[in-house]
Amino acid sequence: LMKKHLIVVSLLFGCSATSAPASVPITWSNDQIDQLAGWLDAAPKEALQMPPANDFITARRAGEPQTLQLSATDAALKLANAYLHGNDTARKQAKWNVDVESDNAVDLNALLTSSLAKNDVNGFFRSLRPHHPDYETLRSAFAIEADPARRVKLARNMERWRWMPQSLGNRYLLVNAAAYEVALWENGRRVQSWPVVVGKIKTPTPVFSTQVTGINYNPWWNIPKSIVAESVGALTRKNPAEAKRRGYVWGDGRFRQRPGRTNALGSMKLVMPNDYTVYLHDTPEQASFKKPARAFSHGCIRVGDALGFASTLLTGTADQKQIDAVLASGKTTTLSLVEPLPVYIAYFTADVIDPVSSRK
Repeated sequence: LMKKHLIVVSLLFGCSATSAPASVPITWSNDQIDQLAGWLDAAPKEALQMPPANDFITARRAGEPQTLQLSATDAALKLANAYLHGNDTARKQAKWNVDVESDNAVDLNALLTSSLAKNDVNGFFRSLRPHHPDYETLRSAFAIEADPARRVKLARNMERWRWMPQSLGNRYLLVNAAAYEVALWENGRRVQSWPVVVGKIKTPTPVFSTQVTGINYNPWWNIPKSIVAESVGALTRKNPAEAKRRGYVWGDGRFRQRPGRTNALGSMKLVMPNDYTVYLHDTPEQASFKKPARAFSHGCIRVGDALGFASTLLTGTADQKQIDAVLASGKTTTLSLVEPLPVYIAYFTADVIDPVSSRK
């Protein structure tokens, strides 16, 4: 088997405590109380802060049955909430705009009640960990890492995985802006990856999720106002002939760029509605993919071998002959995917890659 390598670089975020649902009356056996105590003690090994559990600790030492029952439930739900949603929910809400509606719908009270009835406290907490294999690898690495700085880096990336949905789907795209790549995952396996260019420091690629519904070939580019103000507007005023050569046109109160060799979106872009006007797309600037650090864009995500990437996503919808005919026509055409494909734009600075990957 090919050896995996753990790559760790600098991070942005930290961990802090989070709130938990109100406690409800649930019956605990002595053995289940002991198991809960073990999970609370082990929370730091999961890079989680141990939730406030003074009432539980005091009641357990004093042998106060009624207080112990209530405080056990309260402590368990607080820890469960941290496993499912992370410690630093305020940072998540500010920076991490990935849809976790499915996780928010989890009824922790009901799940805990069911787990206690089955005498499966361990299974309750294990089920709340992120399901992605990269999280498990980070968790294993964290358990044996001795260097304090690297432990912090691993912990922060484990927290970011807790900000993701537990289940990303059977087939999805995961863009890791920190690694300059997009990967296609199917049935829990990373099947293929492509290099990407992401936003520069002043215009970073946002973290969010949406769904890809199709591929737009020979696209028009609706030029953002910021880019018009930065360059396109001045070029159009000072050198209209050059602006025309590049395909810039004005109409309906906005600047656009015609399809063609100079189009900033290249020959294709993904149809992926979002609030940021950020897309995965082709680019005429292919030389940038040879550079190890690729933060050059205004926020959009340029994909290396974009046409091969698009063809892969269209498997089952169109064959290469059909795609080539669309491209050759020069007409703006959208080919729909067989079914919508989730795409997650994230920022992980510690993960697991294969040594023969194109990532540096």
